[in-house]
Amino acid sequence: MQLILVRHAQPERVVGESTAADPGLTDIGRSQADRVPAALAAHDISRIVSSPQRRARDTALPTATARDLPIDIIDDLAEYDRDLPAYIPIEDAKTDFAQAYARIKAGHFPLEIDGPAFTQRVLTAIETLVATTTPTDTVVAFAHGGVINVLLADILGLPRPLTFPIDYCSITRILYSRKGPRTAATINENAHVWNLLPRAMSRTTP
Repeated sequence: MQLILVRHAQPERVVGESTAADPGLTDIGRSQADRVPAALAAHDISRIVSSPQRRARDTALPTATARDLPIDIIDDLAEYDRDLPAYIPIEDAKTDFAQAYARIKAGHFPLEIDGPAFTQRVLTAIETLVATTTPTDTVVAFAHGGVINVLLADILGLPRPLTFPIDYCSITRILYSRKGPRTAATINENAHVWNLLPRAMSRTTP
């Protein structure tokens, strides 16, 4: 089985909510999401799944439309921040929430997050998805940087849960053998959205 993980596109900033923040995409985010179908054109996709959070579902929509496939929601693919009343894009957190940003960039969850519980939730969801998928199929999962990272950490035996910078709409491919071994075939493929990523755009802004 091939599991293709796509991180959501750039979401809106949300602060001061009385309930859990669930932002949609920015205009740039929608442009990023529109590039995903072409980036996945070579793959014979049998199923599309998504985190329940709006930024993941909205990112999945262009690919689902292009493939004429439904988007199956898997609740446990939600990010570790799903119950928080704010969403600050990581590029904004660098200046607005420097301490939290530094902790995440060092590879650790924010202090208020139960990292082991989140990791177990995600790994169990992925194990169930793999177990219920035909070994020759390709499934695309639209999810989050934390979700992708804890899966990679488990596969690669890494000590830090947030090792990799996972870009908006980047593609990570995991191969599952019929006999059990798992291989991280690619991590954070981003050429299809490179010029729409915040760090690339900042270099071209006068």
